[in-house]
Amino acid sequence: MVLNCSSGPVAWARGGATTLKDDDGELPSKSARKRAAHAAQDLGEALISLPDGELAALAIPEELAAAVRAARRITSRAAGARQRQYIGKLMRALDPEPIRAALAARGAVSAREAERFRRVEEWRERLIEGGAVALEELRRAHPAIETSEWARRVAAAQAERTRRTGAAGASRELFRALRALFDTMP
Repeated sequence: MVLNCSSGPVAWARGGATTLKDDDGELPSKSARKRAAHAAQDLGEALISLPDGELAALAIPEELAAAVRAARRITSRAAGARQRQYIGKLMRALDPEPIRAALAARGAVSAREAERFRRVEEWRERLIEGGAVALEELRRAHPAIETSEWARRVAAAQAERTRRTGAAGASRELFRALRALFDTMP
């Protein structure tokens, strides 16, 4: 992914009158420039929270990547605020749409993973609470499962829950088996 660094919502130099005109040929208002600056800074803050691998995949300019990495190391609140403003300044020189699209795609993947986790968790609870009836529902949904092995896992998780001990090994095993089963599904 290559970013287009030629256009940005606002470009100005300190003390100079280097501003870009909007689509109508007019200079943007001060409020519009501030909104664009805040949006760029917010997008920059989202970059700070990205893992290094995902940040590198964005193919952002090295100066911006270095500023983001530096912001992660800063512990002082005031210095962090200044660094975020600096990142926002660098972001204003870039086209933010590729970055927004990449962050939205990352959010969609996270949402799918969270939904899959919730589905596995619900099935685990349903199997522990419902026992044989819930296991029969699972078998109908997935005819290829080995019912006796699944019945053993469910019984162990139920026994573990009734003992109310701190150990959750059987429940975890049931969760892992369900996750593996659902990972094979589209």
